[in-house]
Amino acid sequence: MADSAGSSRAASSERDAASTESPGHAHADRHAAGRASPALALFDLDFTLIPSDSGLRWARFLVGEGVLPAGTDEAYLDTCHDYVAGRIGIEALHRFAAERLLAVAVDDVPELQHRFEAVIRSELPAASRELVAGHQQAGDLCCIVTTTNEIVATPFARAFGIPHLLASRPALDGGRFRGDYHGALCHGTEKVERVQAWLREQAAGSRGGHGDPSAAAAGFRRRIFYSDARSDLPLLEWVDEPIAVGPDAGLRAHAEARGWRIIERPE
Repeated sequence: MADSAGSSRAASSERDAASTESPGHAHADRHAAGRASPALALFDLDFTLIPSDSGLRWARFLVGEGVLPAGTDEAYLDTCHDYVAGRIGIEALHRFAAERLLAVAVDDVPELQHRFEAVIRSELPAASRELVAGHQQAGDLCCIVTTTNEIVATPFARAFGIPHLLASRPALDGGRFRGDYHGALCHGTEKVERVQAWLREQAAGSRGGHGDPSAAAAGFRRRIFYSDARSDLPLLEWVDEPIAVGPDAGLRAHAEARGWRIIERPE
């Protein structure tokens, strides 16, 4: 489930087979320096690491498997159209996702995620895989931060080999998804709050022998966030190195005005 830009692109085009080469080389020349301390590398998911809408890909997979009713994927796409046209807000879009795209038993989720992950692994853009691998080889602390719910986002995080994920959290009731979320969506300013809380937890856990040791350091070499969407400006402004990946018009204008790095995604 995309942020504002991602929903727009899901509605205007269905670029499920799109790929890019540029992001994978974004920091190839930077990992050789500053290895004494890790960087914090944060990634948006839809239209950043992947060139499509994760919710639509999940819906089409489950419809194809006969798990969701035929037409659920098109209904989701229509809802994206409504969001882009301003007829509904981000909460309504993701409520639809929680109600319709998670209309499965909780006990069935692990197997569905496993099968979905097996399918999407071959679809991950090589450049995105190279980008993530570069950060991992440098010892950076990597995390996906996305508005997509964690049920859909988890297979993508695993496929990329990214151990940390911050996503919207679907609520449960009696072994079924309730159709809404625990707390606020992981969107806009909430992304900053979620990242800050997660880093505090990781640092505390590391001191106690748990969590990621990278977060126990006094500070990161730099904090980086890759995103395509203007809705991610709060987190982009929070990091040291904001990077716009195939940005929407609003983010492109802001990035150009601020002199931020822009990675183009070939159409």
